[in-house]
Amino acid sequence: MLFLEVGFELRMKQFGFLVLVATLLTGCSSQVGVGVGYRVYDPYYTDYHVWGPDEVVFYNRWEGEHHREHRDFRRLDRGEQRQYWQWRHSEAGRR
Repeated sequence: MLFLEVGFELRMKQFGFLVLVATLLTGCSSQVGVGVGYRVYDPYYTDYHVWGPDEVVFYNRWEGEHHREHRDFRRLDRGEQRQYWQWRHSEAGRR
């Protein structure tokens, strides 16, 4: 009987360890995508841009240069989005 109890305790410790490792790995993997962004299609230049930290820098600069209140890019109307993409592509050529 003692043998079974020791085996059970050992299995419970192993199970607890596996649960801990799985929890830690899940937390780490969920942080991997943070800051990466999402893809945005530019219909005027027929290309995609990853809307992440780098694009946000450009977008904030565009808002400042054009004296605009901050709004999420996805909330802009098509004309305003087009103005941004035109500016953005002209800025990319200046780098």
